[in-house]
Amino acid sequence: MNRFGWLCVAPAVACFGIFMAYPIISSLYYVTRRWKGMTNTFIGVGNFVRMGQDKVFQQALANNFIFMFIQIPVMIFLALLLAVLLHQGISRLRGPVRLAIFLPAVTSLVVVSILFRVLLQSNGMLNNTLIAGHLVKDPIGWLSDPLVAKVTIMLAMTWRWTGYNMVFFLVGLQSISPEIYEATEVDGASKVRQFFVITVPLLMPVILFSAVTSTSGTMQLFDEPNILTSQGGPYNATMTVALYIYRQAFFTNNDFGYATAMSYIIVLASGAFAVIQMRLLGERKAK
Repeated sequence: MNRFGWLCVAPAVACFGIFMAYPIISSLYYVTRRWKGMTNTFIGVGNFVRMGQDKVFQQALANNFIFMFIQIPVMIFLALLLAVLLHQGISRLRGPVRLAIFLPAVTSLVVVSILFRVLLQSNGMLNNTLIAGHLVKDPIGWLSDPLVAKVTIMLAMTWRWTGYNMVFFLVGLQSISPEIYEATEVDGASKVRQFFVITVPLLMPVILFSAVTSTSGTMQLFDEPNILTSQGGPYNATMTVALYIYRQAFFTNNDFGYATAMSYIIVLASGAFAVIQMRLLGERKAK
């Protein structure tokens, strides 16, 4: 046995055990209990039964799915389109443009959310600009109208994460040989046809990676609805499962068992969607 080798990896193994393995194992205990402060009682699968009767949880889960099915495809398409334009169409100022698009991804989530909240208030800069330009008569309830608030959250997410995914697509585009595009140009293929016939199929592994990571991130969405819409308002229209977990565990009931059960739902849903995406996009890659 190489004792020196084990000694070198011991700190990493200890950190994994403390911060990863122990929480996972202890969650099996928490999920079977109903907590009230520091006291708890055994309820078996009662927390999962409770989720089937909890209208707020069901709405939060539905909101997660809405954000996922609408925002992620739009974001990935925009990221891919911007990557193609920067890779093929823009030669001057390419570096500063890339930086400007990627900059939101390295900005603090709290800063981004506060920025959007200031801009989108009833008397904020955006409403004042629209009214001054006679484009609207009354202020738009960007954060107070249930439907518009959902759109606002999706716009904030798209603005933040489009540049992040664009970087992956740019790396993927650099691995595609220019000779492939030259051959299709000789055959008379247009830029649009090249995009759908060459670029998209060859970038399918990168698209799959972006889709899986974006799905996982959306299922854990917390900062934007928490800061932008004051903890999931209005009327829980932007409530997400992660935000509801926080409220149940630390803000409202201190029910760690119920919060743990909902965390299991996030993990299972993220895993299920990852498998589906790998099957669907993997088959397209194979073709």
